[in-house]
Amino acid sequence: MRSEEENFIKIHSEFRLNDEAHTVDSLKALATQYRNQEEQYLKAIGSFILDWLDDKDFVEVQTSGSTGKAKKISIQKSAMAKSALATAKHFDVFQKTKALLCLPAEYIAGKMMLVRALTLGWHLDMVKPQSKPLKNINQSYDFCAMTPFQLEGSLSKVHLLSTLIVGGGAISLPLKNKLQGFDTAIYETYGMTETVTHIAVRRVNPKEAIASAIPFTTLSNVRLEQDKRGCLVINAPAVSKQAVVTNDLVKLLNDTQFMWLGRVDNVINSGGVKLYPEQIEHKLGSIIKTNFFIAGIQDDLLGERVALFVEQEEAFSFNSKTELEGVLDAYEIPKFIYTLARFERTPNGKIQRKQTIKNALNQKR
Repeated sequence: MRSEEENFIKIHSEFRLNDEAHTVDSLKALATQYRNQEEQYLKAIGSFILDWLDDKDFVEVQTSGSTGKAKKISIQKSAMAKSALATAKHFDVFQKTKALLCLPAEYIAGKMMLVRALTLGWHLDMVKPQSKPLKNINQSYDFCAMTPFQLEGSLSKVHLLSTLIVGGGAISLPLKNKLQGFDTAIYETYGMTETVTHIAVRRVNPKEAIASAIPFTTLSNVRLEQDKRGCLVINAPAVSKQAVVTNDLVKLLNDTQFMWLGRVDNVINSGGVKLYPEQIEHKLGSIIKTNFFIAGIQDDLLGERVALFVEQEEAFSFNSKTELEGVLDAYEIPKFIYTLARFERTPNGKIQRKQTIKNALNQKR
């Protein structure tokens, strides 16, 4: 049975999917067809729509597994509808918004694009999730969501989007530099499955300001704290009855704004000096133009040493030590460099750091 708080419309009268209007019955029939297709992205879309339209108060959602073992959690449908409304209010994307779904519906970001369309009355088109989702797109859209990996492959056509939100990982400095000058309003998002996607956003291509200095600002009815570790604690009663304690180290500016520093579980302890990989990555972004990340490698003397992992075919090296000293402190300079032709990624494009590191170390044996 539906609880009293779930007085939301499961299908808005203005909802369109690939230009077609639907009743509950016609949408169920279409979703059943999708679920029986061979294409995995269609199966996922069909399965979620059928879950959304059933009599249960919740849906089961799989976490991405980028920072740990993937798991299933239950999320109230009312929380998903409230999250959709918060997005609509923040970006002014209500009924008849023309939107594009290019994320896999197995995960929360793709599911929420469907929920927004269904509950807000969007006109939603969908394409197969891939690294270049706009490859065959020749029309304009009001709203879209992508991963940084997809954005990198969409630069030649990103002008077709009025508003783009980017999640599933931080946007690198080289990519941010490429985004300056576009009329498209591009936002980096902060959130997770447990918070029903983003609870905070920041624009990365402002006309006036330095993108890297802009803090994340929460959506409405979200308040922030820090725990004793310096990690972010999220109070978002509309989507979670309990506070969500994260492993994200932040500089908290006030109860609605913060600067993200990195993951507490990624911190490198090298001879008693704590180093933040994400901060080193930000600095290196000015001189490394391909995909890379920083991590700690075990060391008998110092406990851990800084290592650089680069994604490209040929072996990577810096032009000179001076080049590194110009952007990094002495303790931050990588002691080891591992070059891999391909990083391990989750199905939705997130880099799996632990598995990639394991592959690199095995490769060197």
